[in-house]
Amino acid sequence: MKTALAVTAPGLNATIQDLGRPGYQSVGVTVGGALDPIMLRLANWLAGNGAGEGALEMRFSGPAFEVRGGSAHLALAGEGADIEMLPPYEGRHPAYRSFALQAGQRFRVVLKGGGPCYLAVEGGFEISAVLGSVSTLAACGFGGFHGRALLMGDVLPLRRSAPANGSFALRAPNFAQPEFIRVILGPQQGHFTADGLNTFLGESFTISHLSDRMGLRLEGPLVRHAKSFDLISDGNPHGAIQVPGSGKPIILMADRGTTGGYPKIATVISADLAPLGRLPPGEKLRFKAVTHEEAVAALRAQDALLASLKAAIAPYRDAKEELARALMEENIISGVADASA
Repeated sequence: MKTALAVTAPGLNATIQDLGRPGYQSVGVTVGGALDPIMLRLANWLAGNGAGEGALEMRFSGPAFEVRGGSAHLALAGEGADIEMLPPYEGRHPAYRSFALQAGQRFRVVLKGGGPCYLAVEGGFEISAVLGSVSTLAACGFGGFHGRALLMGDVLPLRRSAPANGSFALRAPNFAQPEFIRVILGPQQGHFTADGLNTFLGESFTISHLSDRMGLRLEGPLVRHAKSFDLISDGNPHGAIQVPGSGKPIILMADRGTTGGYPKIATVISADLAPLGRLPPGEKLRFKAVTHEEAVAALRAQDALLASLKAAIAPYRDAKEELARALMEENIISGVADASA
């Protein structure tokens, strides 16, 4: 029997995501991919994978699984998340520390916040790529596991039937909520009044509970248009901020439509897309305009941080494994005595 994770509770909208499928927006297929590509990379590195391997993205309520057919090496990355073993097994596995489970063991992912976390398995899930990616694009019904979120009874096959790598750990990184989400104004800021621009950059907004992977709807002061809010549709980059006729901004996220006809007042810089993806409904945010040069410097700083985090990942033994190693390697135990002799 092939090693697999069987879903015993589906959680809320858990989907398989990788770093997306660039190159197809011209034919109407959005890039998609992880809301938080930093956490996705960390989970994969801890599991011994390449950065872009497909992993389970979970928010708000985590799923539960049973390991079937063989053993699996897993890693979880995300703020306020851990793994709880289910009866008859006991114990917890924290995020940022990989671990192995045997066939028959059951566990659930515990989420304490609304931001996304990622469960990676060594070798990845055995799922066919669509247009070069295993990311789930639910609006189109393809990618991931049957093009949808997990359901009770799903069985996710793994590529590897037994772990080839040992456990790894990383000291939990401190990703503080940014004071501002940095943006570059445009491409259509000229469609807004001076007061509208001042409101956008000077006031705080609240992420609506109607938000999803397609977009973050914002509640708060209205951003006033100076011109028509109906335009000829043009391309929608990740992080573009549309303002429809209601005056309430919408930040376009990973599963956005590829084109849209509302004026875009600004675009979130690349370095702030991952922090933005961690913000749950009800969270407040403010915007700050920066230059292109500042945006490039921020992305380089983020790349340097990722490189340092990857370099800090180190082999890990739990307390029982470490005790056994110490007893043998330090020559505290040198053999076994026969009590009957």
